[in-house]
Amino acid sequence: MQKKKLTIALLAGGKSAEREVSLKGAAEVARALDPAKYTIRRYDPATDLQQLAADAHLLDAAFILLHGPFGEDGTVQGFLELLDIPYQGSDVLGSAIAMNKNLAKILYRNSGLTVPEWLLVDRAAKTDSRGITGQIPLPLIIKPVRQGSSVGMSIARTEQELTNGIEQALAFDREVMVEQYISGREITGGVLGNNKLTALPIVEIIPGDKYAFFDYEAKYQPGATREICPAELDAELTAQAQQCAILAHRALQLRGYSRTDMIIDAHGVIHILETNTIPGMTPTSLLPQAAAAAGLSFSDLLDRLLELALQQRD
Repeated sequence: MQKKKLTIALLAGGKSAEREVSLKGAAEVARALDPAKYTIRRYDPATDLQQLAADAHLLDAAFILLHGPFGEDGTVQGFLELLDIPYQGSDVLGSAIAMNKNLAKILYRNSGLTVPEWLLVDRAAKTDSRGITGQIPLPLIIKPVRQGSSVGMSIARTEQELTNGIEQALAFDREVMVEQYISGREITGGVLGNNKLTALPIVEIIPGDKYAFFDYEAKYQPGATREICPAELDAELTAQAQQCAILAHRALQLRGYSRTDMIIDAHGVIHILETNTIPGMTPTSLLPQAAAAAGLSFSDLLDRLLELALQQRD
C-alpha cells in the first residue's frame, strides 16, 4: 500500500547573517526531496510567518533550514510547537542551549568532555586585553556567543588584535567568548537519531594555506577547504571522537541530528568546540558527506530526518 504523500514546509532565509547560506541549502533540499513522497511549500520566516500559521492545518511536517539567530536558536522551533507542526532536529530547549556557546561549554564540561578554556566579555564592560591575556595566554579565538558559521570570529596573536577582534564580534552579539587557541587537527562528528543514536563517520577539515582557521569563507568558498571522509584516524581515536559527538549531543539534550566540531591536539586529546543543531545541508556539506560514507544518500538522509521528526508525534 502506497504511503500518503506528505506536505512539507521548507523554512529558509530568515534574518540572520547566514541568510544566503540558508537559501542555497534549501534549493538543494528541495531538489533532493522525492516529489513522489512530498509536496513542498516554501516559507521565508523573514516575511512568511503569517502565511505559515494560516497553512498549518495543511502541513504534515516542517524542514527547518535556518542558521544562526531567529532560526537555529529555538525561536522558530517554538513557533512550530504552537502551530502543532512536527519538525526535524532539536526542540526549543536543545536549540537554545546549543546556540549559546557559553552554556554549551558548561554542559560539555559537566559531562566529562574536554573544552578549551574561555571567558566572556560583555558589551557593557570595557575591554581589558592585558587582563584577558593574564588569564588565558595568546593566541586566542574570539567569537560571538550566539552566532554560527564563524560569523564575527577571529584569531588574535597580539593584544591589539584581541581588542579589534572583540570589537568586531560585539557587532554581532552583546556577549563575546574569548577562548584558548588549540592547535591540531580539526574534525567534525555527526550524530543521527532520537533515543537510539548513531555516530556517523568522522570528517577531517583542512582549510587552505591562506586561512588561519575554518572561517566563513573557508566554509563556503568552493575549493577553499579539503575535507577527508572518513577521517584518516586510527580505530581507537575514531571511536573516541564518535563517542565525544554522542556525549555532546546528549549533554545539550538534542534530538534528530547534530554535528559537533572538535580539535585533536598534539597529544591526541579531543577538545570540543561547538555543536551545530542545523548543519549545512547540501550534498557536499559535512554531515551529508558523513552520511554518504555510512551508505545514506542525500535524499535518504532527508527522508530519515523527516521520519525522526514525525516520530516525535507518536
